[in-house]
Amino acid sequence: MCGIAGAFDLTGEREFPQSLLRSMTRAIAHRGPDDEQFHVEPGVSLGARRLSIVDLEGGRQPIANEDGSIWVAFNGELFEYPELRKELLASGHTLATRCDTEAWVHLYEERGEGMFEKARGQFAVSLWDRPNRTLILGRDRVGICPLYYAERDGWLLWSSEIKGLLASGLVKAVADPRGVDHLFSFFCAGTTRTFFEGVKSIPPGNYLRIRDGRIEQRQYWDLEFPDAGDERRMDNPQPLIDEFEGILCQAVERRLRGDVPVVSYISGGLDSTVVLGLSSRQLGRPVPSFTIGWSNKSGPDELAEAAESAQVLGSKLTTVMMDRSEIVEAFPELIVAAEGPVLDTSCAALMQLAKAVHNQGYKVVLTGEGADEALAGYVWFKSRKFWDGVQNRIGMGLPHALRSLALLAIGGGSQHRSAIRAIGGVRTAQQDMYEMIGQSRSILYTPEMWDRIGDHSPYADLDVPNQRMAKWAPLNQSLYVGYKVMLAGLLMISKGDRISMHSSVEARYPFLDDDVIKFCCSIDPEYKLRKLKTEKWILRQVAAKTLPKQIANRPKTMFRANLARTFLGDHRPHWVNQLLSPESLRATGMFNAWSVARERDIQTAIPRITARRFVMDVALTCVVSTQLWHHIYCGGGLCDLPTWSPPLDTGLANTT
Repeated sequence: MCGIAGAFDLTGEREFPQSLLRSMTRAIAHRGPDDEQFHVEPGVSLGARRLSIVDLEGGRQPIANEDGSIWVAFNGELFEYPELRKELLASGHTLATRCDTEAWVHLYEERGEGMFEKARGQFAVSLWDRPNRTLILGRDRVGICPLYYAERDGWLLWSSEIKGLLASGLVKAVADPRGVDHLFSFFCAGTTRTFFEGVKSIPPGNYLRIRDGRIEQRQYWDLEFPDAGDERRMDNPQPLIDEFEGILCQAVERRLRGDVPVVSYISGGLDSTVVLGLSSRQLGRPVPSFTIGWSNKSGPDELAEAAESAQVLGSKLTTVMMDRSEIVEAFPELIVAAEGPVLDTSCAALMQLAKAVHNQGYKVVLTGEGADEALAGYVWFKSRKFWDGVQNRIGMGLPHALRSLALLAIGGGSQHRSAIRAIGGVRTAQQDMYEMIGQSRSILYTPEMWDRIGDHSPYADLDVPNQRMAKWAPLNQSLYVGYKVMLAGLLMISKGDRISMHSSVEARYPFLDDDVIKFCCSIDPEYKLRKLKTEKWILRQVAAKTLPKQIANRPKTMFRANLARTFLGDHRPHWVNQLLSPESLRATGMFNAWSVARERDIQTAIPRITARRFVMDVALTCVVSTQLWHHIYCGGGLCDLPTWSPPLDTGLANTT
């Protein structure tokens, strides 16, 4: 991984001030502490910070083709680069390095914008075609690597992180109420919209083409499922199990490539244990592993299971212990890293885990993220299948009535209550959860917040293919939304790239391999979720071939810590009270101070779990997190914590 940033003149050929470009790359220095390089010419400037993993000495970037007409700065990995390099050499290209960055300029020479079809891996790329005065900004298929952009004063600015845009001095940090509304609707800003006004994210599987002052967004890839009934199914599924094992082994092998050692995260669950087992088998030796242990019931403690898995696989295990107070202590740094409000407090623990990896001298870690999206690992997929069965037996009346009663039990004013609705013309498994949490908006938002949101619905920002989705099996419809919203918007930011790269650690995801995703999309839903009991069924069959039965059959456990109780208990720091004070709430104008105070009292006074308490547990965590983010990035003044500002010059840069 690396960090990229740059500027393009939409009005002509002005030269972007190098001091501003240097400020942008300084702000993302954690993504690339090993090197800093610039390419500057009239109208365009490319900057890169490098985390050296492949071709440690020769892979400096930005890099050009032989005649210097095409330049590229690249963040990420092309995992099939060894094979791709052979193809390029056979086609007559001259390659000056062993680094995958160089492949981009030659792929572009051969294929133009069709280069993305051959680019497989995790990446964000900026490519400058001088003869055609064309800039390409692109992102990988599922959104592992981030890439943000904004237009200011005739400049198109881009960066791997929003910090880079803010550090330019041209982009001001202003909260986007519609982005915040995404947090209370989908738990994240999972589309082109961010929490910052005027700052956009390039969607997964898309690229921007900028020419003659025009910015065009183009999609080069999307998930595709067979029509319902056309999925792959066999009377004897063993050939499919064997095929999946081979594809998964290949995905792991690709992610072991590089010139630095690789380690693995491990929890008590199946996904990370399979990744650890396959990577150790590929290397012929145990891969070191890292895990989280929860103290004082701060989260579901899987330490014993993780230790058992590591012992079975012969892996040296490093454990990072966390409790509620340590999560609170780390949370402001988490918000700095994630650049937005974070609902899942356990992300603070993952941030500390990445620090432990870095402190032991490692740069690359494998994780099991993505298996739940591919193979229906979350509880809401089971819930949806249950309600589908009820509906098939007795019709829609009872499920619809029960959903309506659940929303009424949560409360909230009728004016802004979420209607029972659909995504892409269908009702997905996530909808019940989205609608329940969405009820909190009626309770907590101020009239000013509603005015700023206007008549905009967050669902309007979800770009889903209605006609295609309608043909898919219900489970696959839900999996598609999971990939497009929560994976890209929450898991790859708050638990993925932003958290690991904050500590200069590249996370790699075998379950997000292109071939793994394609295979999982193709198979019958019954191989993913069997009846109402067994999620990730086909993965369990693969695991059973190499792991003990008690590990292969472990149930899914959500990796999470306590939510609102983390911030509202007796141990809460003074800055929480400051953020939730009437003065601070009035300053941001988003949340009603009286309603927040009332819901805080309810959370601490009522011991039993009710629908309303569950919803407000999530919602109050969102309020604390949003207030904290606003303080850190949007002007301060809400509490005594420091705010974010661009770092000082590191003095590494070289310019071509």
